[in-house]
Amino acid sequence: MSRNMARLVEEYGKATAAYLKPIEERRAKTGMADEMSDMVKTLVHVTERWLIDPQKAIEAQARLGKSFLEIWATSLRRMQGDGVAPAIAPDPKDSRFADPDWDDNAYFDFLKQAYLATSRWAESMVEEAEGIDEPTRQKARFYVKQVSSALSPSNFLTTNPELIRETMRESGANLVRGMQMLAEDIEAGGGELKIRQSDPTRFKVGVNLATTPGKVVFRNELIELIQYSPMTDEVLERPLLIVPPWINKFYILDLNEQKSFIRWAVSQGLTVFCISWVNPDERLAQKSFEHYMREGIFEALGAIEKATGQKQVTAIGYCVGGTLLSVALGYMAARGDDRITSATLFTTQVDFTHAGDLKIFADEAGVRAVEESMEARGYLEGSRMAAAFNMLRPNDLIWPYIVNVYLKGQAPFPFDLLYWNSDSTRMPAANHSFYLRNCYLENNLTQGRMEIAGIRIDLGKVAIPIFNLATREDHIAPARSVFVGSKSFGGPVEYVLAGSGHIAGVVNPPAKPKYQYWTNGPVEGELEDWIAKATEHPGSWWPYWLSWIEAQAPKRVKAREPGGRKLEPICDAPGTYVLEKA
Repeated sequence: MSRNMARLVEEYGKATAAYLKPIEERRAKTGMADEMSDMVKTLVHVTERWLIDPQKAIEAQARLGKSFLEIWATSLRRMQGDGVAPAIAPDPKDSRFADPDWDDNAYFDFLKQAYLATSRWAESMVEEAEGIDEPTRQKARFYVKQVSSALSPSNFLTTNPELIRETMRESGANLVRGMQMLAEDIEAGGGELKIRQSDPTRFKVGVNLATTPGKVVFRNELIELIQYSPMTDEVLERPLLIVPPWINKFYILDLNEQKSFIRWAVSQGLTVFCISWVNPDERLAQKSFEHYMREGIFEALGAIEKATGQKQVTAIGYCVGGTLLSVALGYMAARGDDRITSATLFTTQVDFTHAGDLKIFADEAGVRAVEESMEARGYLEGSRMAAAFNMLRPNDLIWPYIVNVYLKGQAPFPFDLLYWNSDSTRMPAANHSFYLRNCYLENNLTQGRMEIAGIRIDLGKVAIPIFNLATREDHIAPARSVFVGSKSFGGPVEYVLAGSGHIAGVVNPPAKPKYQYWTNGPVEGELEDWIAKATEHPGSWWPYWLSWIEAQAPKRVKAREPGGRKLEPICDAPGTYVLEKA
């Protein structure tokens, strides 16, 4: 134990050095101070609203005191052998308190119940505070969730029975291993902790990720366009263009042979093209939303026509890629451009009224702080967006890894989806500023106020068929937000609701389906009414989508090789842009 404690101090010194290095070199990342200041400001505002009425404040304190008295009384009875139920119990899905000692040991049981009572009391203080607007209340909910998740007794060595046992069993060797990984991950994050969610040594893009055969057939400053090699003798005449998000990378749709949507689509007889966005640096700071539309979608359409001879395509847009595709459809409708004849949107928002917890970062002060940060570099660090997404589900994506990796000293399980999640990308300043202001802050797209190249975008003029996929547990593009946005299009919209969340609900292959989906035709009324009348289907929604695609244009032709005769393939898929690290 003493030898391991000495090693622990040594590794702690390395972690501290990794943290201080960018500060000493004057290249430390900014933004954390602004976020902490906003959190304090928000929670102080909620507190002030309670203190305005001293009587209500006293009553609220009394509620908390009563909860502690009940916990103390039941704990004493349980210690005396009385089989009474605890005063407060965790959610059955809460895995933090799964170890038997959280129930069997009186000390840890008391800690657990005291924590649950306090955190639920804090949540109620936010919900019951009077005189605060809804955006402030939403912020306060979010920050209380972050604080309560961080302060859970399961996160600390001296208050977690499992960690105590593990440390005694290994004589502290687990802490040494954890500190070693902590130092490595702080160094990898450039002075900030880049949480290790998967084993990075077990994956390599192009080797066991993104392996569907194909060629890069077009390249410019913003995109590489991949055309995948056919797997059938005949294919649908109309090609498919996939517009993935540029927040993270396209291979979420091509993780491995079993999970790959792209490989499956090719195997069903589709000629699949996919955009792979560049990971931008300061040289591309001025690339705007318009540039992404023109140099991304429009130049891809031109390349597809050269490669296949087909002017018209069907398109998929995923997340922010779907928002860009929707903007492009509005622009094309205004210009009489009919090259996209039907569109599929995966977990895409066009109306941001109900945009979920990410909206808390997008008030005027928050957007301005991001813009000031981007002005210095020309882009937003990929780590900032990765951290924001992790904070949406801290008890799933942050604290289990803090405990298991850095306190238990266990290397994480090699999980392809979490490897992809950590493979973050930068966002160019002009593009990201436009997106934050026009979508999250001002909600201009569905209000007819967004302008691209002097043209006001009116989604009501988009008359082509749209397949709009939402997922039931989505924290990034909530199902309600997608449902409301569906009403903005002028043509027929097939709204489909899949089980699970933003990623797992989309990546749900037919061979190994984990979740179901619901259909109910057009979007009418409220989401709750739509769900109540919807038909639930077991398994993957992918075949249902394929039948929708085939109904738009069923004609089949001889399969096409990448590039055809007019485009010389540049390199093998997955290309080079996807390999660039943030």
